[in-house]
Amino acid sequence: MASAHGVGRDALIDAARELLQELPPAQVSGSAVARRAGADPALIRYYFGNREQMLLEVAKQIGDEANLSPPNDGDPVKLLADFIHSTFRFTRSARNMQRLMIEELDSTSSPEMRESVRTWNRVPVDYYAAIKDLDARDALSDFDPLFLHLAVIGISDFFVTGRPLIELLVPEGTDMEELGQQYEAFVERLLLEGLKKR
Repeated sequence: MASAHGVGRDALIDAARELLQELPPAQVSGSAVARRAGADPALIRYYFGNREQMLLEVAKQIGDEANLSPPNDGDPVKLLADFIHSTFRFTRSARNMQRLMIEELDSTSSPEMRESVRTWNRVPVDYYAAIKDLDARDALSDFDPLFLHLAVIGISDFFVTGRPLIELLVPEGTDMEELGQQYEAFVERLLLEGLKKR
């Protein structure tokens, strides 16, 4: 049936990812994904078993694309700046990803889902820990890798998910893409200046 309709597993994942850029996860239903893909909703069950497993696959794909291996060498300050920008790129390209993980974790009974989310979120924490270990010159003040990860994710994610509120606070007609770039540069300065040793 799947091949006859020309809609495969990847097309459904792509449709779900598109919808997660537009809608909160709770509104990304199996039927909405099937409609976006031009498919029969029965294909969700055929490929994934249920909506939760489909969203798990979406989260897994996005997480795998975003994760970088912790560095073995390099300038810690530059690595930190680059990773901050990488996090901003991730939150722009995967809008609602954090909400997806939180909402699905809150409602899932799947140990696989919980372990997958734990694994994906350990990667940036380990990345910050590796930067800290590379700081032989003590260019950076002491920091907790977990706290830094939570701070950068929160700072970057709110600019995407909180856009309706931000638009109320800026002049009408503000170029939000340009504002986003200015905000990202501000955050980089804020964090690097705060973490650099005086």
